[in-house]
Amino acid sequence: MNRDHQRKVKRAIDLVVSAAGLLSASPALLGAAALVRATLGAPVFFRQQRPGRHGQPFFIYKFRTMTDERDAEGHLLPDAQRLTRIGKFLRASSLDELPQLWNVLKGEMSLVGPRPLLMQYLDRYSARQAKRHDVPPGITGLAQVRGRNSLSWEEKFELDVEYVENWSLVLDLQILAETALRVVDRRGISQGGHATMPEFMGSGPRAAG
Repeated sequence: MNRDHQRKVKRAIDLVVSAAGLLSASPALLGAAALVRATLGAPVFFRQQRPGRHGQPFFIYKFRTMTDERDAEGHLLPDAQRLTRIGKFLRASSLDELPQLWNVLKGEMSLVGPRPLLMQYLDRYSARQAKRHDVPPGITGLAQVRGRNSLSWEEKFELDVEYVENWSLVLDLQILAETALRVVDRRGISQGGHATMPEFMGSGPRAAG
């Protein structure tokens, strides 16, 4: 099967699994929403613009896991101080990612692909790192099953590019199977000394354009 046909099959799988997932996971979605509403109040969802394929922006959805607490100057406090106990649970169990099945259903994301990061990172990538946007972003990816946030940014981006260059349906299925194991063992949720990941400030030559 050539790559064009594989991509059509990949999209079909995304549609079927995301629709079925939203239906079957509705009790978990409702339970997580209730927890967030009771501990953080409204809104229940975290909505933020992220770059999709070729850097085209879209709005990603996740359950809120942090407060909006700010310092005296109005700046948000560090993630470690804003991440709630319920938020830690949602992140460790990956329940906070479930709303992204809606992004997959809409075609903005795929089940598997490089994670969609922040818009301001776009001009900080090297030309090679920018290749991670040659495919749709995913809920899980090669970097997530090879270490998640325990990896450095450079290590994660190299794995993203490796995925883009070697993509196949078989690789996607392997990543999905490994993701299930990672959700169970909960390793790599954060980087040492950080609640999540430090900001990416760039590395090496910038991407052209």
